[in-house]
Amino acid sequence: MDGDLDERTYDLLRLIRQNEPIGSIRLVELMQRHGYTIQGRTIRLALSDLDERGLTEKVPGKGRRLTEAGSAALETGHVNARRERIRARIAMLTSRVTYDPLEDTGELVVAAAYLDEDAVGQALEVLSTLEETPLGPCPVAVSEADVTEPGDYRLALPSSLTLDGVLLSGGISTRLITGGIAEYDPEPDPSTVFCQSPDAAGGGIRRYIDVINGEGSTIDIVTLLLEAGRTDTLAALDGDVARLIIDNREFPLTRYEEGRDFAVETRSSLGGVVDLRRPREDGPFPGDAPDWEFCSLTYSAVGEIGLGLLTERDIADEWTTLYGTLRRNQFEAAGVTAAEF
Repeated sequence: MDGDLDERTYDLLRLIRQNEPIGSIRLVELMQRHGYTIQGRTIRLALSDLDERGLTEKVPGKGRRLTEAGSAALETGHVNARRERIRARIAMLTSRVTYDPLEDTGELVVAAAYLDEDAVGQALEVLSTLEETPLGPCPVAVSEADVTEPGDYRLALPSSLTLDGVLLSGGISTRLITGGIAEYDPEPDPSTVFCQSPDAAGGGIRRYIDVINGEGSTIDIVTLLLEAGRTDTLAALDGDVARLIIDNREFPLTRYEEGRDFAVETRSSLGGVVDLRRPREDGPFPGDAPDWEFCSLTYSAVGEIGLGLLTERDIADEWTTLYGTLRRNQFEAAGVTAAEF
């Protein structure tokens, strides 16, 4: 829990708000029911402390209730807890990646869209078209949705976090810097691309349009941008300049060549567009150039691109960007899978 609002205090404030006004005896019962080993004296001391901090106040003959400051502190704790859960899930999923881009095997992080049965064919048709652009290939894994999930089918796509896991497995620590929207050029000037050819990079990132650091958000950045309708991914299918969801990370400049090879091979096998820059180069960068010890790596995977396509076409309105991990051999090219539906 952030700041001076620890987990027990957060739970205490939450129970007070749900039951206010409430006395100490009832609070002891509720706290014990929620797994705390706590006695009446401890609760009374905690309530006195909350009174002194201006978070609670006495209601004569009835117990305590939250003040405006207490309600604000509770909401802040709720927001911080949600942010921490997102960060923890990103770290956990990244650590689970065993994908080897050279062998094209192992576990990768995936995003998932939930589809009604009659929408699966439409989705695969759109994603098959993506395979014909520089952003291809487009591996997909289609399976029946669980009973707790919306829709009839779950369509999984490789997430950009897979690349962070690949680098981590190779001994290269990355730090996610930001996410946002970038202007994508399917046919960039070869002199502006970091690697041997635009095809190897999947096209080119011209510039960043919107940048979000995620610090104040309680939902992941991809969902935030999709719900805001900030993408124009469909333009890429026509060979035009498009707006794609991207994310940016930094890793040590001393590992540049290894990182470049991992990034290019991952993109080659799993699709998307990748851009890698040293600090002394012109960019594009999401903001200022990185410190001299780091290089800047931008990636838009087919997970983010595919969700953009499906939402823009109104094929999918339910998705999860941090679904989990799947094995590479559970995926097939979108065009191959389309033939099965």
